[in-house]
Amino acid sequence: MVSDLFGHADPLAALNERADLQHKLDALRKVVAERHPFIERLAVALYDAERDELKTFLYSSETESRLTHYQAKLADAPSLVEIRRRRRPRVVNDLELFEQGRQKHTQVIAQQGYQASYTTPMVCESVFFGFIFFNSSGKNVFDERLLAELDMLAHLITLMVYNERASISVLSATVKSAVEMSHERDPETGSHLQRMARYAQLIARGLADRYSFDDQFVEHIFLFSPLHDLGKISIPDKILLKPGKLSPEEFEVMKTHAERGRRMVDSLLSNFGLDSVGYVDVLRNIAQYHHEAVDGSGYPQGLKAGLIPIEARIVAVADIFDALTSRRPYKQAWPNDKAFATLREMAGEKLDRDCVQVLLDQREEVERIQFTYQENEFG
Repeated sequence: MVSDLFGHADPLAALNERADLQHKLDALRKVVAERHPFIERLAVALYDAERDELKTFLYSSETESRLTHYQAKLADAPSLVEIRRRRRPRVVNDLELFEQGRQKHTQVIAQQGYQASYTTPMVCESVFFGFIFFNSSGKNVFDERLLAELDMLAHLITLMVYNERASISVLSATVKSAVEMSHERDPETGSHLQRMARYAQLIARGLADRYSFDDQFVEHIFLFSPLHDLGKISIPDKILLKPGKLSPEEFEVMKTHAERGRRMVDSLLSNFGLDSVGYVDVLRNIAQYHHEAVDGSGYPQGLKAGLIPIEARIVAVADIFDALTSRRPYKQAWPNDKAFATLREMAGEKLDRDCVQVLLDQREEVERIQFTYQENEFG
């Protein structure tokens, strides 16, 4: 009789585990599919307010999605703009309504055979930050009873995504504050971090198919790359801010920032209880290995080629390119042509050849990033 008290199995128990968002979204979709097998896809897209862009982030489906590593201006999708403006969900029980749509995401959804969709905005604490999509293989399935059920799931997904991104924001803000307090004269702050993070994102997206990166990985490259030099907090100002060339002894001290950065990451994750945040090993690897070189001449461990984590190889190219094209107290900003030529010379020796080539191939986007995040007279 007592055992009957515990006979019910919670179908959402997987959400209690220390697991990444993908695992949790898969668990949610399976619960939905058991009750409503025609709902074949759940997807999350994030909104980048600075650039008014929507970018793919998460999806769960029995079949592979053709809509990954994709971003587009939100302004180019009037129906989604209206959802954001109204802050109300949208029901489309027959997707033939949008069969003439020109946007890639509209065309891909149609090509995959989905017949209906339910789209709801992600809003938390009055902040809009993306959309959740439920796609159905059948038409006219989204009635009020089903929508009430999906609304609860949508709010749950919203909170899961928001909480993880809030945790990363706390971590990033803590590091940024520490850097500003410790080295407020450090020239490598401000717009440099914005640009190099977007260069890193650009490279990661360009390599996604070759390396089987998912959208979460690409997004976390973007989020974590500005923390690459965390360990410099512990470097004395007389070395970090020295305008001239470092002595051999000073350079040995400077090199310790990579290992120190890794230890600081571990400490911050533990102190803030963020060990369960997705892709934290990406952050660890960026902090520790972004000064390794593919020929083994880098530091701290002298790793070669493929032994260097790909996220560190990506950040190395992004960081060096922005350093070359930025003004510093000891140098003028290089023109892009000169910087690109230098990257070509370093490719295959110091820098990963694939990472360099992706950046070179995206010159137009690189220049858009430079225009958006220009240096001012204060750096």
